Amino acid sequence: MLSERRLEVLRAIVQDYVGTEEPVGSKALTERHQLGVSPATVRNDMAVLEEEGFIAQPHTSAGRIPTDKGYRLFVDKLAGVKPLSSPERRAIQNFLDGAVDLDDVVGRTVRLLAQLTRQVAVVQYPSLTRSTVRHVELLSLAPARLMLVLITDTGRVEQRMIDCPAPFGDTSLADLRARLNSRVVGRRFADVPQLVQDLPDSFEPEDRGAVSTVLSTLLETLVEETEERLVIGGTANLTRFGHDFPLTIRPVLEALEEHVVLLKLLGEAKESGGMGMTVRIGHENAHEGLNSTSVVSVGYGSGDEAVAKLGVVGPTRMDYPGTMGAVRAVARYVGQILAES
Repeated sequence: MLSERRLEVLRAIVQDYVGTEEPVGSKALTERHQLGVSPATVRNDMAVLEEEGFIAQPHTSAGRIPTDKGYRLFVDKLAGVKPLSSPERRAIQNFLDGAVDLDDVVGRTVRLLAQLTRQVAVVQYPSLTRSTVRHVELLSLAPARLMLVLITDTGRVEQRMIDCPAPFGDTSLADLRARLNSRVVGRRFADVPQLVQDLPDSFEPEDRGAVSTVLSTLLETLVEETEERLVIGGTANLTRFGHDFPLTIRPVLEALEEHVVLLKLLGEAKESGGMGMTVRIGHENAHEGLNSTSVVSVGYGSGDEAVAKLGVVGPTRMDYPGTMGAVRAVARYVGQILAES
């Protein structure tokens, strides 16, 4: 285990390197930070930190920079989450409060996160599998053609056209709409199949075919993987960090284009527990193209359960406390909006 003093030296190196982009030397550390020891002692501490793999010498300069392992220790032990200022919190609230529907909420959230962190923002649409039914609407378009509208508690709206095997009267349609909603409103998607399985039997024989067709369309809608949707913003921010990527920025951009890769990153984060924050640093990201980046992600949703993830991708040399604070604050506001919508 590192001593408290060496942890302080590591913290100072991370803070200075993130702030200045320059490798950090012992002289600069003792001048800038109240470490209470001589430059010689700091040099000795830096030698130990380097030996242990927490810092490295990028080239022949006298300075050192944090390694992935050094950033990991900083995030786990040394970095608090930096709370946002009142004006920042108000700005988030005002910006997100203007959203008119779920697409607008997601779009605004991406723009906001990219602006606040000056990194690449990634927001996943609320997952259907973790949602509950708010309302099912059935509309008649023609004697044997219906439109099914499914509205979730997170504001998602799914629409499907249904061609029935025979004409379906308005009275039967109103009856089906009422019975369907009485059974499924407020229930989780996973419970719906069981709740509606005996519904066709309660209708007249001539209507059962149409009822079964409506139900099978509803159930297909519930199990579709429509949650594999995410929105990315702020990719241009990466160009400000060109020198933070060892060879070229291209592998990072290619990885960001592959939504499957990003969903996996956010998905893996999900397994570490609902709303919890996950920070993956450098080589902890399984995808090779993201080995020079860090991913900070957190779940959002109403109540204690995450319905999806949001986060940012940036170089490993990032302001972790500030980024973590911004990601967490935005997630909370999005959760509140979904709860109130």
